[in-house]
Amino acid sequence: MTIKSITTIRALPAFLRRSAIFLVLAISLALALSNDRAQSSDTAISERVLEAVVGIDTRIPGTARTAGTLGTQRQGSGVVISDDGLVLTIGHLILEAIEIDITLNSGRRIPASFVAYDHESGFGLVRAASDLRLPAVQFGSSHDMGVSTQVLLANRLGPASSQGVFVVDRREFVGPWEYLLDSAIFTSPPNPNFSGAGLFDSDGRLIGIGSLFVGNAAFLQRPVPGNMFVPIDELKPILKAMIDKGRRADPPRPWLGIFTSELRDRLFVDNVAKESPAERAGVRNGDLIVAVDETPVVSMAGYFRAIWRNRSAGDTVRVRVLTAEGDLRNLEIESIDRSQWLRLDPSL
Repeated sequence: MTIKSITTIRALPAFLRRSAIFLVLAISLALALSNDRAQSSDTAISERVLEAVVGIDTRIPGTARTAGTLGTQRQGSGVVISDDGLVLTIGHLILEAIEIDITLNSGRRIPASFVAYDHESGFGLVRAASDLRLPAVQFGSSHDMGVSTQVLLANRLGPASSQGVFVVDRREFVGPWEYLLDSAIFTSPPNPNFSGAGLFDSDGRLIGIGSLFVGNAAFLQRPVPGNMFVPIDELKPILKAMIDKGRRADPPRPWLGIFTSELRDRLFVDNVAKESPAERAGVRNGDLIVAVDETPVVSMAGYFRAIWRNRSAGDTVRVRVLTAEGDLRNLEIESIDRSQWLRLDPSL
């Protein structure tokens, strides 16, 4: 299938464009099982894209901090981005891994080593222990991927699962694990094999890496399900430092270890990470976060930005909470770098 922008939709006024996209998505969902298999008329682009997308298989010890939420056997995709076997993936696949394998379309497994993880973007890097003999992809510009653009989603399962999808929204994404993207890419129809999948533009250039399934990729007449992709533009300024030092060059953000949920302009504590700064300071499940530095917070994004503003890991964060018993408490939480809390294997 030829990948190209839906220019007719783009020409419509904004209020009509979203309705038109909804209709197109309905058609796309109906055709997805039969016609949207992304057999590009441009054979060169198709072959290059599909050959560069590999499988990522990891084993994580049961003692890992993330074992309970992300599991001990993780499987997803990655994309070859250099001729020396560097593979870009989504970081949660490789976080705290003690074994990493790259699986080719042929089924051959090649051991890989951990290179880097960036909590701010969510990207992860691994390197093959031997020559992959695969071409590296080029980076595109995720900034150019506006609503209604049709793109190619490719994962480890090869041509049968590669799929033409629409960019249905570009907006902020907030994750309760102290994670925030300013302009995530949301696509639809959804693909179940999204973790680490590559998102490609019409020239076969990489524009994003798959992270999540979401039930609200777009809001039209009703929520439209889809996938969230981390834009490749988030990687460009930090790639060299990630390769050289295993992390971005900027000082790490303060991390507290509080998992939150937002309801009617209120921010509740859903969970507190064990042995985290928040637990040591006395934050409890069910607390209502009222303010940071005396400034009221009414959203998860605003709360995160207040914590990170003019601070780095190790700085103290002043948080006011309302307990389930109705008591107001002013807590001083000594933040840390999240990597200090994770049980990372130094041999990787």
